[in-house]
Amino acid sequence: MSTKNIEEKQYLLRFKCDTKSHLTVLDHDVCMTQCPEKFCTVFCPAEVYKWEGKRMQVGYEGCHECGSCRIGCPYQNIKWEYPKGGHGIVFRLA
Repeated sequence: MSTKNIEEKQYLLRFKCDTKSHLTVLDHDVCMTQCPEKFCTVFCPAEVYKWEGKRMQVGYEGCHECGSCRIGCPYQNIKWEYPKGGHGIVFRLA
């Protein structure tokens, strides 16, 4: 049985990134004015969301496609879609 920690398991993930993000923050003003907690920077296991200055930056290239941002944003301000065919996360078991 494997005794790898979460960081070691995440290292096994590979990504085939599209040039267009499948994650969209619908209104950056909502993040700035209504969400002082910036919940998405906490609940995303891949740490895709980063608050920088006055904008939420989205590093979609490392998304685990878990969908937590679809349900985690209390303002429903994140649009999540599956990456287009042939792109996204590639799981490698070891």
